[in-house]
Amino acid sequence: MTTGMRRRMGVEERRRQLIEVALDLFGRRSPEEVSIDEIAAAAGISRPLVYHYFPGKQSLYEAALRLAADELAGRFLEPREGPLGARLLRVMGRYFDFVEEHGPGFAALMRGGPAVGSATATATATIDEVRRAARDQILAHLGVTDPPARLELVVRSWVSLAESTALIWLDGRRVPRRELELQLVHDFVALAAVSAAYDHETAELLARVLADEPADGPFADLIGRLGTLLPSVPDRAVR
Repeated sequence: MTTGMRRRMGVEERRRQLIEVALDLFGRRSPEEVSIDEIAAAAGISRPLVYHYFPGKQSLYEAALRLAADELAGRFLEPREGPLGARLLRVMGRYFDFVEEHGPGFAALMRGGPAVGSATATATATIDEVRRAARDQILAHLGVTDPPARLELVVRSWVSLAESTALIWLDGRRVPRRELELQLVHDFVALAAVSAAYDHETAELLARVLADEPADGPFADLIGRLGTLLPSVPDRAVR
């Protein structure tokens, strides 16, 4: 008698389903272009039932962004044990897991929907929270609570670079994902190395980080790759 009948969802399970459906739709079009009827149809429920769980589209949009933000910020959590390069590589792996699993949702979060009006303010505040969480986690891995100005620039620039790289990668995925994850880890130490050339505090920190890196770690891998380029660099460029 029950064959073919839909399983009845619990309250939290239904809310989660609606949030995920909405996030997917908002990731493709602005909230103003997505109707409650469309969300209901995609979730396989009636319009009144959507309003039973959420008072309006704005609250659903905010809940969708919050879900994406919390999950993405959680990808930067990593035990502070072992070499930094390996830790960052695991973080990038989880980060791109999220990007790959929730492409439209990731775009919705980072691009704000695209949203307008109050939705834009909500999206901007939510994105800033994710960036702060990522920044704080990276600084914690570095063992720094009060970063010098140049190190602050390195960390915040790298977080922004990871975002923009992931968004560009979603548009065609022309670079193998694992290579891109490693490249971003290399980008971090490269940014830190450039900053170290101008700031002794960053230089001292980088020296400590590199001293803990194994010969087969990602940072050593970058040094090896750069070393193969040196013979092709004109003498006047390295003097």
